Amino acid sequence: MRKMILTLLLVAVMAPAAALADASTPTPTSTANASCKAKLQSLGASTFKQTYRTFGKCVSQSLSAGRQNVSNAAKSCKAEQADAGFAGEHDGKTFSQYYGSNSSKGKGADRNAFGKCVSQHVQQSVGAETAAVVAAAKSCKASLKADAKAFAGKYGTGRNAFGKCVAQASKTK
Repeated sequence: MRKMILTLLLVAVMAPAAALADASTPTPTSTANASCKAKLQSLGASTFKQTYRTFGKCVSQSLSAGRQNVSNAAKSCKAEQADAGFAGEHDGKTFSQYYGSNSSKGKGADRNAFGKCVSQHVQQSVGAETAAVVAAAKSCKASLKADAKAFAGKYGTGRNAFGKCVAQASKTK
C-alpha cells in the first residue's frame, strides 16, 4: 500500500509540466505542481528545501494560488473570447485562430483554443510567482548573511525561519 501511494505521489510530481504543455485547461493541482517544479529548478535543491522543506509542502502551499490562477485565467480568457475587438488587437485573428485550435474545425475547436488561452495565462502567472519567490529567497539569504542575529529575532531560529522570510518577502513584491 505504501509503495502504491508513493508511486502515485511520484506520478503526480512528474505530471505538471506535461499538464501545462497540452491544450487542456490546467487544474489547480497541476498548476501548483508546475509552480513548485519551476521554483525547485530556479531556487536549487538546497534553497528550495530551506524554503519549503518538502515538495509536498510547496504544493500544499501553492494550491490556493493555483486555484486563483486558473480562475483568473479562465475569466480573462472568457473576456477575450467575448471581446468584439479581439481580432483588431491581434493581427486580424479570431480568438480561435490566435490561440490555435484542433486540426478539425468541429465542436471541440473553440474549447481547445480556450484551454490553450487559459494554459498560457496560467504559465505567465506561475512564471511571475516563481520570479517573486526567487527574488525573495535571494533577499532572505542576504539578510541572513548580513545579520544572523537580527534575522533570527525577526523570523525565529526554527527549521521554517527561512521559509517564513521568503513567504513574507514574496507577498510584498
